[in-house]
Amino acid sequence: MKIKYIIPFLLTIIFSIQGFSQVKKDKKAIKYAKTIKAEELREKLYIYASDEFEGRGTPSKGQELAIKYLENHYISKNIKPLQEGTYFQEVPSPTGLRGRRAPDWSESDIKPNNVIAYIEGDEHPDEYIIITAHLDHVGMENGEIYNGADDDGSGTVAILEIAEAFKQAANDGHGPNRSIVFLHVTAEEMGLIGSRYYTDEDPIVPLKNTVTNLNIDMIGRTDPKRPKRNREYIYIIGSDKISQELHDINHEVNNLYLNIDLDYVFNADDDPNRFYYRSDHYNFAKNGVPAIFYFSGTHEDYHQPTDTVEKIQYDLLELRTKLIFHTAWELANREARIKNK
Repeated sequence: MKIKYIIPFLLTIIFSIQGFSQVKKDKKAIKYAKTIKAEELREKLYIYASDEFEGRGTPSKGQELAIKYLENHYISKNIKPLQEGTYFQEVPSPTGLRGRRAPDWSESDIKPNNVIAYIEGDEHPDEYIIITAHLDHVGMENGEIYNGADDDGSGTVAILEIAEAFKQAANDGHGPNRSIVFLHVTAEEMGLIGSRYYTDEDPIVPLKNTVTNLNIDMIGRTDPKRPKRNREYIYIIGSDKISQELHDINHEVNNLYLNIDLDYVFNADDDPNRFYYRSDHYNFAKNGVPAIFYFSGTHEDYHQPTDTVEKIQYDLLELRTKLIFHTAWELANREARIKNK
């Protein structure tokens, strides 16, 4: 091969390799990921999915207690509210919503709220990584409490641990370059109402400035119907729908730090379960925000009073929470904002 052809050929290979490997190992990320611990997740979840919160139905006194718990947690860790003076975003009763779990709470004294905290970015404070989980569950039925330990207590406490890890980094002088928003949405069980209100009616930060949404819903158990029987897996849904770069980064982060089995079976466009449309990331995605839905699957206790804290597999909850933290860290601190397709 002539020299004039060899040089461009070699440059093409070099650029291809660089493009393929976007993520570099970050010792700081490893340090703060270690603060995410199974025992702390367990401690939080035993409170959040306790009988005291009465299944966190929308609206209910139990959900009010859950919301207050989240507020107090952020206050205790000195993590600020996204809005001036309040962690709460009141969600009005929807109109024209179908479904058996869609009561009209417009006349109720109890008003459901989203809970929103954040850590401001150092270099790009007006670019936002939004991490979501739904704070509600189905409440009480026929006198039984539906605690919702996995759905979505697991996602809720995962966010709290991720928030603590980012805050510890910020306290040590390693704050994120982009802002990290911790958004706990209400009324997911009624049709994604809290996240729909945030995205469609009152986005506290502009959707055009929202880099991505990482949504966590049920990551504390294993799927008994999954053909592969390895435990250390997570279903990844939606990661490549809007941004191939987001998909690639999540994949590379996993290979670099954790090596969990990333299972894309429910990401197929023809997936009959339609999970892509069934959790809060969808309201971001339909508005053009790249999103990942992290999910470990349904089980026999899904939407049953038996979805309780002792059935959570806390080692897996820790592992999966670390993956989401590492992905958020990379997205927040990389030089360039990820691009849509």
